[in-house]
Amino acid sequence: MRWFSFIVVAGSALLLLSLYRGAFFVPTRRKYIPRIVELLGIQAGETVADLGSGDGRLLIAVAEAGGVAHGFEHNPFLVWRARRNVRRAGFENKAFTHHGNFWNEDLSSFNAVVIYGIPYIMGRLEKKLLAELRPGARVVSNSFPFPTWQPTAAHKRVYLYRQP
Repeated sequence: MRWFSFIVVAGSALLLLSLYRGAFFVPTRRKYIPRIVELLGIQAGETVADLGSGDGRLLIAVAEAGGVAHGFEHNPFLVWRARRNVRRAGFENKAFTHHGNFWNEDLSSFNAVVIYGIPYIMGRLEKKLLAELRPGARVVSNSFPFPTWQPTAAHKRVYLYRQP
């Protein structure tokens, strides 16, 4: 599916035209971020992938908790925004945003993965994570559960899964 998105910043002459694929950006509610980080159980130096990292708010929270965060985002405007937010928060060496499609990424090196997906991708993503993540890796899904996995913990609509 392809469409063009126009982003106009009020008060300036900036008009960003970008080829846009995938889901629209819906930010994780700020009140859920502490619970997501708690469910991840991040140990110092662990690596966490945020699939569809948006504006970088979760990357910053992971870095604050002692982890190393890598976000994968397809929207170039959001990549720029996340990098700006990470820089302003002072975590340039612990939180990174990569422009690209997470489906093309090898996630085997990550200790944990966070996704705020949409229902129609969860089955395919479940297969990808099963194939790539190492035993003991944690996966947190915001709002949408995986079709066949059973969560080991949940808080409202945030689900924790562990790789066998």
